[in-house]
Amino acid sequence: MVSDSDIDKAVAILKRGGLVAFPTETVYGLGADAANPDAIGKLYAAKGRPADHPVIVHLAEVAQLPQWVREVTPAAQKLAQKFWPGPLTLILKRAPGVSDAVTGGQDTVGLRIPSHPVAHALLEKFGGGIAAPSANRFGRVSATTAQHVMQEFGDSVDLVLDGGQSEVGIESTIVDATGARPVLLRPGHVSAREIEQTAGVPLAAPHGGSPRAPGTLAAHYAPATPLMIMEGDLLLELAASLPRQGKRVAVLARSALQPLLSGLTWIAAPHDTNAYAHDLYANLRALDAAGCDAILVEKLPQQPEWAAVNDRLDRAAAGSRPPSAS
Repeated sequence: MVSDSDIDKAVAILKRGGLVAFPTETVYGLGADAANPDAIGKLYAAKGRPADHPVIVHLAEVAQLPQWVREVTPAAQKLAQKFWPGPLTLILKRAPGVSDAVTGGQDTVGLRIPSHPVAHALLEKFGGGIAAPSANRFGRVSATTAQHVMQEFGDSVDLVLDGGQSEVGIESTIVDATGARPVLLRPGHVSAREIEQTAGVPLAAPHGGSPRAPGTLAAHYAPATPLMIMEGDLLLELAASLPRQGKRVAVLARSALQPLLSGLTWIAAPHDTNAYAHDLYANLRALDAAGCDAILVEKLPQQPEWAAVNDRLDRAAAGSRPPSAS
C-alpha cells in the first residue's frame, strides 16, 4: 500500500534529480524528472540505455500537453480523448525547449497519461512530466511487480513504489500521431482496429522517416536464457529429448499436460489473450530464473488480437539459436 507520505518522498527525490520506480497499468516505470537532463542521464546510465533511444514522458493531465508539444493533430485529439488515461503513447512534434535527453535528438516526443492510481497520484503531486521507460536493464524483460524492479536494480534506484502487479502486463501501444493518418509503431493493449475506429482514418504504414520509438529494436524484452518460439509438436520433441542429453529446459506452453521428465520446468500459460499478456513477463522471469539451457515458447495464434504478445516474443527470441536435438 502506497501512502501519501510515500508519494511526498517520491516527489522530493524526483525534484532533486533522483530515480523513482513506480507502477503503471502496463509495466513498472523507472522515473526521472523529464525536464532535468542530468536526471535523465542518471536514468539512461542505470538502464544501460543508448543515448539516442527516446523515452516516454508521463503526464497527469491533457492540460500539460502545451508544455511538451507544439501541435496536437485531430487524430491525436481523438485518440487522447478516447484512451487517456490508459495504455496508449502518442508521438507528437515536440515543443521548443524540450530536451534532446528525452527525445533521443528527434523532433518528436512520446507522451502518455497512465491510469494506475499510484502513477496518477505521483504525477499530480509532482506537477511536471516524468520520463519513465520500463524499470529493467535495457533490452531485458520488463518488470510488472515491485519485486522485479528490486531484483533488477537493487539499491541503484532511490525509491520503489509498490502498487501491486501491473494490470495489462505489456508496454503501451505507441502511435505516431504527427500526421493526418496515425502510424502504429508498437502494438499493445489498444489495438490497431481501435486506433483506426477512433481516429476515423486508416492507419498508415511505418516508413523510413517514422520516429524512433521505445521498445522497437529487433532484439528486446529478452531473458538471459536463449529463447525459442516453436510449434507445439517440435516443442514437445525438444522438451523430451534435451533433458536426455543432460540439458535443462524451461517451457512456456499452452497446455498443462507436460512430459514426465526430470530437468524440465513447465509453465502452462493462459489461453485468453489479455491473461497471457498479463502473465507474460512474470512467466519469462520465472523461467529465466530456473537455470535452464533454453526457454521454449509454444507458438501463438497469428490473429490480430495476439499481435502485441507476438511482437514481444518475437523480439525476445531475436538472436537466439535453437538447441539441437540429437
